[in-house]
Amino acid sequence: MRNVNRQFQYLMSTLLILMLGAAIPAFAENVAEKPKVSEGFTKEQVLEKADSFFGETTAGLAKAIEKVFAEQGSPNAIIAGEEVSAALGVGVRYGQGEVQRYSGEVLPIFWQGPSVGFDMGANASKVFTLVYHLDDMDQLMQRIPGVDGSFYVVAGVGVNYQQNGDLILAPIRTGVGLRAGASVGYVHYSDKKSWIPF
Repeated sequence: MRNVNRQFQYLMSTLLILMLGAAIPAFAENVAEKPKVSEGFTKEQVLEKADSFFGETTAGLAKAIEKVFAEQGSPNAIIAGEEVSAALGVGVRYGQGEVQRYSGEVLPIFWQGPSVGFDMGANASKVFTLVYHLDDMDQLMQRIPGVDGSFYVVAGVGVNYQQNGDLILAPIRTGVGLRAGASVGYVHYSDKKSWIPF
């Protein structure tokens, strides 16, 4: 009986040592791993950049930025530029500006694309775009379709979403006599100017 007890204790001790031996490295690995934090611009940094770009932060602009932050979080790049568009039901838009990544890299960027609008005429506007999940610049150099039904207006400021895979862009435009349907279709971003809207 005593031998059986000793064998049982020995077996339990061995089992405990094996379990601890397997658990300790996994525990140490979990402790060593820091939680991944998505690095990006804070809301305050974005508001400051928007204020500098537009000349002032209106209540509508601040609300629009807060709405995008609530839905998407912190952007890891910002595009600031100007665009012109013209429409007679169906139209075109051309823009140029700079893309600033959270890493500090600043590069020129151009965009063009067809648009669908509800008015006739032409206009020029400033565009401030929050960019999400941009891993490298090549990812941005493509046609990015608008997301149906994503257009909304907050106190004269228009916002819509463009998305291709994980890449999400949220262009913000002020003075919404703008073409609300401009997000229907796509925008082609490139590092060179092109007059071909498609």
